[in-house]
Amino acid sequence: MKPILTLLVAVLLMGGAAAQPIITGAQHTEQYMPLLVSNHFAVVANHSSLIGQTHLVDTLMARGLRPARIFCPEHGFRGTAAAGARVNSSIDSASGVEIASLYGRHRKPSPDQLSDLFAVVFDLQDVGCRFYTYISTLHYVMQACAEQGVRLIVLDRPNPNGHYVDGPVMDSDFCSFVGMRAGTPVVYGMTIGEYASMIDSELPSRKPGYGLLVVRLSNYCHDSIYHLPVPPSPALRSPQAIALYPSLCLFEATSISVGRGTPFPFEIIGNDGGYKMDLRGIKVPPRFDLSYLREMMAHSDTATFFLKTNGFERLAGNALLRRQLLDGRPDDEIRASWEPALSHFKAYRKRFLLYPEH
Repeated sequence: MKPILTLLVAVLLMGGAAAQPIITGAQHTEQYMPLLVSNHFAVVANHSSLIGQTHLVDTLMARGLRPARIFCPEHGFRGTAAAGARVNSSIDSASGVEIASLYGRHRKPSPDQLSDLFAVVFDLQDVGCRFYTYISTLHYVMQACAEQGVRLIVLDRPNPNGHYVDGPVMDSDFCSFVGMRAGTPVVYGMTIGEYASMIDSELPSRKPGYGLLVVRLSNYCHDSIYHLPVPPSPALRSPQAIALYPSLCLFEATSISVGRGTPFPFEIIGNDGGYKMDLRGIKVPPRFDLSYLREMMAHSDTATFFLKTNGFERLAGNALLRRQLLDGRPDDEIRASWEPALSHFKAYRKRFLLYPEH
């Protein structure tokens, strides 16, 4: 009986460890707040920058740490601006701190905006997709901090799509704000802190004073199930929408509606002819899925399916996928065309992982 009892205790202990709540980087206040005592710092934040139920800026202010300014990404500081809508600079009514938009006239902090700072605290909730623009904002902020010699502190958060790596890989000819790093697949399987570590290693130059600190998560692995406490952007309102987003975002460059303006964006999609797919409640496979594109193309006018821009190429990251779909190429052939770049990224990514994969 003793060996069985020992095994039972071990299993219970393992289960208890696995059940421990994930602690975000923002919650580890002891690791970064002592570095901000001079108050010459800024934050990159939005509505998702929470410590429990309290906003990061409110927590800082309550401890006597007043940011010199707040930088905000797409969707604004309160997370209410529509996708692609210009975000203007303003003043935060709660704290009186200046809000400088990084999704308006400028997407990169200017030298003047960083000249009085020794640190920038970055805290945004990512969803692990190359075209989700919070990592593009991260990229620009890292470049600006390195160029001006300003320290960057990234408060890490879980990636709800962090359990897999898949999809077409970005070709350098199609880099844009919806995909800034060539060689990155649609789903990259890294937390925003891990992604920052990768970008940091690739910065061409840095002035003295710059350095990256990632305040790590506790009790997290890449297979962790994590439901976000608030929607990270207006159209990603549920775990189902977040799981479907990597495969459905390509429809944004087609005539297909992804349900914006309805209660279920990125869960119900349809065309002008009345054909729709209700994806609520379906099991989402852990890979980039071409079947949604194929089904909607089969029930749509192919002559008008793709918008007359190169938006589909920017989202897909290459000029090949559109042609492959129009030619009816099989999935295995399309997936094979992503190699060896996809395998190369998977191997390269491992150098920057901060958490176990299983």
